[in-house]
Amino acid sequence: MTSFWRDAERFLPILLQGVGMTVLVTLCALALATALGLVWALMRTSGTRWLAWPALAFTNTIRGIPILVQLFYIYFVLPDLGVDLTAFQAGVIGLGIAYSAYMGEVFRSGLMAVEKGQIEAARSLGLSKGQVLWLIVLPQATRIVLPPYGNNLIMLLKDSSQASVITVAEISTQARLIASSTFKNQEVWTLAALLYLCLSIPLIIAVSYLEKRFKRR
Repeated sequence: MTSFWRDAERFLPILLQGVGMTVLVTLCALALATALGLVWALMRTSGTRWLAWPALAFTNTIRGIPILVQLFYIYFVLPDLGVDLTAFQAGVIGLGIAYSAYMGEVFRSGLMAVEKGQIEAARSLGLSKGQVLWLIVLPQATRIVLPPYGNNLIMLLKDSSQASVITVAEISTQARLIASSTFKNQEVWTLAALLYLCLSIPLIIAVSYLEKRFKRR
């Protein structure tokens, strides 16, 4: 045990540099996934086939391709087509697009959960479709989707480790570099797992709190 803490004192400063990159990748990818997911959800619920079908085809395609393959494609294939991205940019875009498909389904379920009677009542009062969306539908849908949205955030945080395959310097990348140079696999990966756990537990508690709060309501 003494040896473990001695190794932890040596390795943690390096691993903590990866924590900052993990948080940054997660937040940037979350912003992109949220924006795109809302677009897919609005297209799916628009009632217009030429909007709904492309969104359905896109989200099903993205969900059917592993995130690793998407990251490889963006980082290694797009440069052949003239689109050069840094590892960080490719990681954020890949994770953001991948999770936008899941966020889109979360948002779509929230939009569809709003009672149609409220929408009809708002339209009868003379509100436009845009006003109904922003004043009636989205505020209620937001409360509905917050718990599953939080669960997706937790999964995105953990899946940010997949960006290590394209050399994004997050926790897993730093851990792999340390382990390969010191052969301290047990110590290094235990510390990496604990760091991911420390990042995830506050989110898990927050999501659990939201689920209980909205369930009571």
